[in-house]
Amino acid sequence: MRCLGIDYGERRIGVAYGDELGVATPLPALTAPDDARRWAALCELARQRRATDLVLGYPFNMDGSVGFKAKQVDVFAARLRAELGLPVHLVDERLTSHEAEASIPPSRRRQVRASGIIDSRAATIILQDFLNERLGLL
Repeated sequence: MRCLGIDYGERRIGVAYGDELGVATPLPALTAPDDARRWAALCELARQRRATDLVLGYPFNMDGSVGFKAKQVDVFAARLRAELGLPVHLVDERLTSHEAEASIPPSRRRQVRASGIIDSRAATIILQDFLNERLGLL
């Protein structure tokens, strides 16, 4: 099992990697200025890492309902399945970006946000939750 964790965003895609050892590790976020280059970079990363599973954060609303953003993620997940032919596991990502941002000192948050560090930390949290459940590490 080689998993790529993904925190999808319209401007940045946070990514993380984990395997059967059960440890999710952040990777540099995909921050190319256009969607086509971010998509190509994500596909290449999945191939380079020989991913067997993709773990995608799913943005439920706080009340558990599915909103506009979740529908965008549904389209993105379908595209991943079609392009890469890998299983895509949707994991509740509520509050992961907030948790990731809380790990950055307030004085640095604005500077760090554009770098994608917060996005990749969120992807790491998403992937770690998946690995903990899958491997029985809870």
